[in-house]
Amino acid sequence: MLGLAIIIALMGIANTSALSIAERTREVGLLRAVGMTRAQLRSSIRWEAVIISLQGTLLGLVIGTFFGWALVGALHDQGITVFRLPVTSLRVVVLVAALAGALAAVLPSRRAAKLDVLRAVVTD
Repeated sequence: MLGLAIIIALMGIANTSALSIAERTREVGLLRAVGMTRAQLRSSIRWEAVIISLQGTLLGLVIGTFFGWALVGALHDQGITVFRLPVTSLRVVVLVAALAGALAAVLPSRRAAKLDVLRAVVTD
């Protein structure tokens, strides 16, 4: 189930990045026209995807931690009294999310870097 959730999240990040680039074609062209290199553009798009994936991951971890803590409190009468965070596992999840965000942005960043500067600027 976790693997399926990760695949769906990767598709969502890639789709969001592709739509963002399609909507910001003029801005991408303007950045390239004022001197941004293709490598810088690819890098900025990848960093944007990493930041988005990390924000989603951290929000999910905070919500999940809160609900775990609340569940332990609610089940105190049934003998569940200890709440522990698997810190190592959570760190691995955050690292995998950052790598997945970077991986999901590879194709959209290549597409944006290949845009013709003049056509991108005059796009309406």
